Amino acid sequence: MSVFTLLCLPLPQQSELNSFLWTIKRDPPSYFFGTIHVPYTRVWDFIPENSKKAFQQSHIVYFELDLTDPYTISALTSCQLLPQGENLQDVLPRDIYRRLKRHLEYVKLMMPSWMTPDQRGKGLYADYLFNAIAGNWERKRPVWVMLMVNSLTEVDIKSRGVPVLDLYLAQEAERLRKQTGAVEKVEEQCHPLNGLNFSQVIFALNQTLLQQESLRAGSFQIPYTTEDLIKHYNCGDLNSIIFNHDTSQVPNFINATLPPHERVTAQEIDSYFRQELIYKRNERMGRRVKDLLEEYPDKSFFFAFGAGM
Repeated sequence: MSVFTLLCLPLPQQSELNSFLWTIKRDPPSYFFGTIHVPYTRVWDFIPENSKKAFQQSHIVYFELDLTDPYTISALTSCQLLPQGENLQDVLPRDIYRRLKRHLEYVKLMMPSWMTPDQRGKGLYADYLFNAIAGNWERKRPVWVMLMVNSLTEVDIKSRGVPVLDLYLAQEAERLRKQTGAVEKVEEQCHPLNGLNFSQVIFALNQTLLQQESLRAGSFQIPYTTEDLIKHYNCGDLNSIIFNHDTSQVPNFINATLPPHERVTAQEIDSYFRQELIYKRNERMGRRVKDLLEEYPDKSFFFAFGAGM
C-alpha cells in the first residue's frame, strides 16, 4: 500500500466533511456509498468504519455495472468496436491517425520505465499491459480511442494491477457470499458515448492528442490530477469540482485558450455528456433503486455508485 500524506482542511471545517455514506432510513436500513475509479489501496484505509460496517451488514450489494460478470466485459468490449470490416485508418483524418499512431508508439516505448518494481514482482510486463489496454486499437471507435489515450499516462499505468474501489467491493461481496446486482445495462453506459456526432468525436480526439503532445513537450500541466481526486475523496470533500471530472471518465474540453467556434463544440460535448451521463442516468438509476427498495422491504441494500454523479 502506498504511503499517502493527507493535507485536509483546518480542524474547524472538518465537521463539513463527509464519509460518502448516506443512510436510507427504514427497517432494516439501506445505504448509498460513493466510490471513485482509483486503486482501492489508495483510499481503503481512509474509508470510515461506518461505511465498511454498512457494507458488511447489508444483505444485497448493487453496483452501476456488474464488473465480475464476463458478459459485462465482453459487451463493453464489443460496444467499443467499429462496424465489421471498418478500421480506424478508414474513418480518421490522415493527420490525426498519424499523430495517434505516433503517440501510441511513444507510450509503448515509455511503458517499461513507467512500471513499478511491485508491478513487475506481480508478473505484470509492459508489453502485456500495453496490449491489455491498447490492443486492437485500430478496430475501436474514435470516441473510445480518445478515452484510451487519456488513460495511457504514467500515473494510470503505475496504478494498474490493483482493483479499483468498485471492483474491489464487488470481489469482497462475492467473497462474503452476498447477493449482488447492477442497476444499469452495458448498453446504457455505452450508447451515449457512441451517440456523439463525427465532428464532435474528431474534435475530442484532436484535443486529447494536443493535450498529450503538450504534456510530452513539458508545456502543459493537467489542472486536476488523479492525486487531487484521491486527496479530496480521502478528505471527504464532496463539493470539489474535481469529482465532476471522474464520474463519467470523460474529459472536459472547455478551456479559455480555444477559439470561439471550438469553444462552442466543447460546450456542446460537455452539455451532451452532462445530460446523458449525469442527469438522465441519475433519473433512470433512481427509479430502479426505488423499485428495488419497494420490492424487497425486508432487505438491507448497499448501493455503491460513483461519488460525483
